Amino acid sequence: MNYRILLCLAFLLVGCSTSKESPTQVTVAKVLPAGWDAKAEADRVMTDLIKVTTPQVKGAHDSHLAIVGNRAFVISEVNDRQAGEAAGWAFIYVSLSIVDLRTLLVLDTMTVARSEQAFTNETLPVGACFVPRVKQVGPQTLRCYFASEQPGRRQSQTYYRDLDLRTLVFENEIHRLKLQTAEGVFDLQPQHLYAEATKQGFKRKPVDAGLYLFDNFKQFDGQTYIAINNYLGAQQALCTINAAADTLTIVGHFNGPGEPALTEPAVNRLPDGSWLAISRKENGDQNYWFSESKDGKAWTTGGEKDFVKKGAASKPTFDKFKGLYYLGWQERATIDKVGRSIFNIDVSADGKHWERKYRFESTKSFQDPTFVEANGQIWFSVTQGDSDPSRKERIMLGRLE
Repeated sequence: MNYRILLCLAFLLVGCSTSKESPTQVTVAKVLPAGWDAKAEADRVMTDLIKVTTPQVKGAHDSHLAIVGNRAFVISEVNDRQAGEAAGWAFIYVSLSIVDLRTLLVLDTMTVARSEQAFTNETLPVGACFVPRVKQVGPQTLRCYFASEQPGRRQSQTYYRDLDLRTLVFENEIHRLKLQTAEGVFDLQPQHLYAEATKQGFKRKPVDAGLYLFDNFKQFDGQTYIAINNYLGAQQALCTINAAADTLTIVGHFNGPGEPALTEPAVNRLPDGSWLAISRKENGDQNYWFSESKDGKAWTTGGEKDFVKKGAASKPTFDKFKGLYYLGWQERATIDKVGRSIFNIDVSADGKHWERKYRFESTKSFQDPTFVEANGQIWFSVTQGDSDPSRKERIMLGRLE
């Protein structure tokens, strides 16, 4: 074959390559096997749920959990009078259940805090003990956080109380969680978060209650992060918590455009180091709202995303387990007209392309779950009920996978 023939063949190959060239298309590898049945997998998970609240509890919600060894510590707000929950119900108290994960037996249930409870260093004022969270803060210390509030009467305050993991006895003191802003260190109360946010252009009216720890405690680059939310004021921020787990420091505010009102956020960091927050939306069609940030400090106004459609006004989750992001959200559609009866969990390797891994459908509802990975397994707590329209009657514990 001579030089002239080789040259002609080269031109033909280049021409064929050019003529078939198309716009760049990104091929995303599937993370779930072919034929995966999200509903069937969720049904399987729900068959093994166990109740962790005591028989006298009539209303329960806002659970959170921590895993220590072979035990789950499930914290929640409960009451012994009626189904449902409200910040104005002073009879709501905080309960902690301890579950042996090997036998799935509830070992003990203890009261963490209730209205007007006297401790050696402070007596709680009248008001609901609300929206608790729990975190292991030392080899032998479990810390239980909760808000004490009486809307319209006083500033709410977030406290914590420690449990000795060796003796399973609570200390007889409570402590005030702190908030560090540009102006100094203050008690974690709505007025101080509000004062800081107004400097960033926040324009909604101040409120005196509704400030809670939200989302899970998440670690990035040696720092522990958590999103906080003033539910009544539609205000939220990304914070770090110090090594002593007693002071939050504001990293950045993400409050959306003012309307719709955004609440109950979940935040995670994407592979490129940027941040993504999903929030419950209170106005309009109530689909979920997303905000983004390159550094956690300055956030976009945000908006909806194509991969979450027809969401409901309910708490989302956004975690990362075993190298995959898990995004949980409530669907607006219902089963037999029961509110919060459909909950989806989508998974993604990059935070952009999502697949449906679980679809929970139940007339008992499936609402406000919290997911935790420990010992290679993913556990969760969730609110369910039988007859009250709210379906906020008990807390269940389950193993996702």
